[in-house]
Amino acid sequence: MRLVSPVIALLCASIISIACHAAEGMWTLDNLPRAQLQATYQFDPDDAWIHKVMHASLRLAQGCSAAFVSPTGLVLTNHHCAQRCIEAISTPRRNFIEKGFLALSPQKEVSCPDLEINQLQEITDVTARIQEKVQGKTGRDFTLAYNAIAAELTGQCIDGDESISLRCDVVSLYHGGRYFLYRYRRYQDVRLVWAPEFAIAFFGGDPDNFNFPRYDLDASILRVYENGKPVTSPDFFRINSAGAVEGELTMVLGHPGATQRELTVEQLLTLRDDRLVRTLLLYSELRGVLEQYGKSSREAARIANGELFSIENSIKVFHGQLDALNNETLMKRKRQEEQELQHFVATHGKYASVAPAWDEITRAEKVYRQIGDQHYFVELNKGCMSKYCNFARILVRAAEEKAKPDKDRLPEYTDAALPALEQTLFSAAPVYPEFEKVKLSWSLTKLREWLGVDSAIVQTVLHKESPDAAAAKWVATTHLGNIAVRHLLWDKPELVFTSDDPFIRMELSLNKVARSIRHRFDAEVEGAEQRAGRAIAEARFAMTGANSYPDATFTLRLSYGEVKGWQESERGVPPFTYFKGAYQRNTGAPPFALPASWLNARPKLDMNTPFDFVTTNDIIGGNSGSPVINRDAELVGVAFDGNIHALGGAFGYDGNVNRAVILDSAALLSALRNIYHADALLRELNAK
Repeated sequence: MRLVSPVIALLCASIISIACHAAEGMWTLDNLPRAQLQATYQFDPDDAWIHKVMHASLRLAQGCSAAFVSPTGLVLTNHHCAQRCIEAISTPRRNFIEKGFLALSPQKEVSCPDLEINQLQEITDVTARIQEKVQGKTGRDFTLAYNAIAAELTGQCIDGDESISLRCDVVSLYHGGRYFLYRYRRYQDVRLVWAPEFAIAFFGGDPDNFNFPRYDLDASILRVYENGKPVTSPDFFRINSAGAVEGELTMVLGHPGATQRELTVEQLLTLRDDRLVRTLLLYSELRGVLEQYGKSSREAARIANGELFSIENSIKVFHGQLDALNNETLMKRKRQEEQELQHFVATHGKYASVAPAWDEITRAEKVYRQIGDQHYFVELNKGCMSKYCNFARILVRAAEEKAKPDKDRLPEYTDAALPALEQTLFSAAPVYPEFEKVKLSWSLTKLREWLGVDSAIVQTVLHKESPDAAAAKWVATTHLGNIAVRHLLWDKPELVFTSDDPFIRMELSLNKVARSIRHRFDAEVEGAEQRAGRAIAEARFAMTGANSYPDATFTLRLSYGEVKGWQESERGVPPFTYFKGAYQRNTGAPPFALPASWLNARPKLDMNTPFDFVTTNDIIGGNSGSPVINRDAELVGVAFDGNIHALGGAFGYDGNVNRAVILDSAALLSALRNIYHADALLRELNAK
């Protein structure tokens, strides 16, 4: 039976507490909890240590973390973070998802069509410049002013040395209390070096997902190239061959995607009663559609595998979040925290102007409940779920946006953002028409169901056709699967407006209404909440100061903790699993079927080799692939999951039971040596 801990333990006894548990927090590197680290672990990192770990830690732009693990550009991340690449380079005859992959020499490394790796170079505080531009503005005026100054800052940031590619992002921390410009070195030539079989990377499948004990070799190794040559990476994490030790200090350097620990109660209620419910209903249906398609043939199973994995993972995450928000103890605690902050505002005259911000957010959430379905299905394009739809949206929006001054464009179409769009648009990853047709037909059906048969939007999209008929006709007649066609429409945007491609025509027909939905969302929801949230954040920041950590924003953070099990009801859960446990768990049938390589190598393996372990580190989605290091900046593991109790981690942290699940470096090196015979790779890694 699934056991869920009392949510009261998720939160601190007071909003001004630094942390309930020593390990709580996803800290920016310029504001590390030095006092806690020193008091608990007698560890105080110096500037050289911070410089090294910042440059050795990497971000996969597609939503994961990674790390340099050699001076020659080798990158370690999770298998599931590289899965899109592995699927893209696979064929029916060479199924690297099923069989795994090993490049025996650099010349055999295979390019990943749409992976981008970012390396953080510099962080600049731009709070004053942004607040000057948005001061006194509300609604859409706030959004336009913010977008304009963000475009100016990112544009200036990428100007300079043309020999390297840069990416710059304006990041809001403390929900607008502070703004920073993050400057990254961008690598778009990424190649696959090694990946194990999916059967061992995700051993136990969905039943074991977010559970422990685990026996997953969820790892892959990539290499970053620049100008056709492997990059030189002087700052990297040397792999510790002994792995982790129970009770030792562990630090996760990664890019947690998003937490909602600072949202207002009204925002949490909308998340609980609207957004999560909608997403769970739709994803649960989509899972069935993908499963059914995958059962139609072996090739269909290969094609659908990656998206099915992602959907199943998301369903568990969102269920955990919904469970947390439906726990009245958590909501009572959130209300109390909000009241404490409102009391601070009311009793400090300097912040009296903040008081109306909560009402402004309440009004914004009411508007969202009115337009949320339209925003989800039309502006977010969830009613047209296909690669073809995504290509069409990019091309139509770009044809309009690129003609505008940079400061007047939508944020995703500024000059600084165009390389990411181009990588998506010109990816050589295969497009499978039959698979796209299945997803498109289903999503058009949901568009009609949720918006209504008589909706003008639905009538514009489908006319008198059924979703099945429309999907079949559009997929049969589109040319957007051809990269050359996409290049032509990107380079000559005037051709977009006269194109007869069905996806382009559909996107053009909806463009005006989609933009109007976005404009209202920007003005009455996002713009209003950004302005109000910034006011609340400034008050919170004044009350708690820099001794608190900001919500996760897919930017580099350090989480500290230790290798430690937990108490589950009346039994203790040890912190480690071992190779022998994987063989004991093996049934020979998926998802508990060890691949042949593991069965054949059994006599060579030490069955007491640590496999996976858990720590008290505070992590969230986006931390997948994060290096887990010791105080000497040696890599002892790579994070790939949380336990079931960590699913409510978006809203709080409970150090008693929340655990990060990590692949032990000892297991990784043993597998490379004894199972995959990757001797050249091991020499290059030069593990300690």
